[in-house]
Amino acid sequence: MYICVFIHPNRLVQCSDPGISAVPINVPADTVKLRLEKTSISRVPRAAFYNLSELQFLWLAYNSITSIHPSSFVNLKALRELRLDGNLLTSFPWEGLRDMPLLQTLGLHNNHLSSLPAHAALFLPNITYLDLSSNRLTILPAELLDLWFPLPGQGRPVQRRILGLHDNPWLCDCQISLVMSLSMSLGSPVVLMDQMLMCSRSPGQSGMLLTQAELPRCMRPSVQPAATRVISPLGSNVILRCDATGYPTPTLTWIKTSAHESPRVGVRWSIISLNGLSYKDAGEYRCQARNMAGISEAPIKLRVVGITRLSRLPKKKSQKTPPKSTSKYGKSSQNPATFNTPSMRENQILQNTQRPSVNKTGPNLVSEGLIKRQKMNNPDAKKKTQTSVKSTPEPSGNSATVLLSETRMRYEEDGQGQ
Repeated sequence: MYICVFIHPNRLVQCSDPGISAVPINVPADTVKLRLEKTSISRVPRAAFYNLSELQFLWLAYNSITSIHPSSFVNLKALRELRLDGNLLTSFPWEGLRDMPLLQTLGLHNNHLSSLPAHAALFLPNITYLDLSSNRLTILPAELLDLWFPLPGQGRPVQRRILGLHDNPWLCDCQISLVMSLSMSLGSPVVLMDQMLMCSRSPGQSGMLLTQAELPRCMRPSVQPAATRVISPLGSNVILRCDATGYPTPTLTWIKTSAHESPRVGVRWSIISLNGLSYKDAGEYRCQARNMAGISEAPIKLRVVGITRLSRLPKKKSQKTPPKSTSKYGKSSQNPATFNTPSMRENQILQNTQRPSVNKTGPNLVSEGLIKRQKMNNPDAKKKTQTSVKSTPEPSGNSATVLLSETRMRYEEDGQGQ
C-alpha cells in the first residue's frame, strides 16, 4: 500500500512511492497542488482528475508515462501549471490543452518527442513558459513561429514567452537560425532558456553550434501573378495563377473577397481553376504567399461579363377584319358583341345539327306547346316570346327549327330566372 502526504494548510497532496502504478482516485476534492513523482504510472487515463476542479498545479514528473489520453485533463479549468518532465512520451495530446484555459506553464523536458505538429500552435496562445528541451525535435513548424514572432500589423497582442529548445538534434536551416536571431534582437517577445543550440542533422555540421554554422538566410516571399485583371465571359472557364519565390519555399493561399461575400480562404495551390463562371465568381482574388520570414500577397481582379437578353413580349399581329357578312337574320355573324346572344347560338346550333326528314306537322305542334307553357309560367315573357318567334322563319320540313325553338325558349326561361 502506498502512502500519499496531504498537507492541509496548502492543500497539497504529494505521492512519490514507486509502488504507485495508477493515478490515485482518493485525492481530496479541494486539492490545489498535486505531485505524483517517481512512481510507476505508465498511462494517464481519460478524466483522471475530473473531481479536482480546484487544482492549480499538477506535477507528473519523472514517472514512466508513455501515453496520455486527449481527455485526461477534463474539468481542470483552474490549472495553471502542468509538468511532465522526465517521462517516456513520444507524443503529446495538444488538443487536450483546451480543457485547461488558464494554463501558462507546460514542461515537457526530457521526453522522447520527435515532432511538433503544426496544429499545436492552435492550443498554445496562453502558454508563456514552454520547455521542449532534451527531446528529439528536428524542425519547428512555421505556424509556431507565427505565434511566437508575430509579424507587425497582424493585430495580435505581443506576449512575452520563455522557450526551452536546447539539447535537440535540430536540422540547422534558416528556420532555426531565424529563431535564434529574433530571440537575440532587442525587444524580442521570446527568450530562450539556453542559446547553445546544436546542429546535429546537417551534412558536415554535426555537433556544431548554431551560432558558428554558416546557414542560408531566410528570404521573405515575393508574389508574381500571371495577370492582375481578368475579364471573362459568363459561363466560361478561367484559370488564375500566381508564382512565389522565397526561402524557405512559401505556401500559397487564395483569399476571395467580393461585394456580396465575406473573405474566405481557398486552397493552397499556385493555380485556381474556375469552371462555368457566374456573376458570383466576380471579385478580387488575393494570392498570398507565406513563410517564416514574412507574408506577401498580390490582388487579381476578375470581371465576369455577359449579354443580358431582355424578354420582350411578341408584337401583336394586326388582325385583318374580314368583311362583315350579313346573316339571313339581318345581323353580322362576326360581331364579338353578339357572340353570346341568342341569334349567335342559333347559328351554331343550325350549323352542327343534321337535317333528317321529319313530319311537317311536328315542329308547329312542339313550338306552340312550348309557347303556351311559357305564357302560363311567366306572363311577362309573352311579348318577348311572340316577337322572337315571329322574327324566325319556319322552313318547312326542317327539324332544326324544333331544336332552335326549344333552345330559344330555354334561353329566355333562364333569363327570367336570373
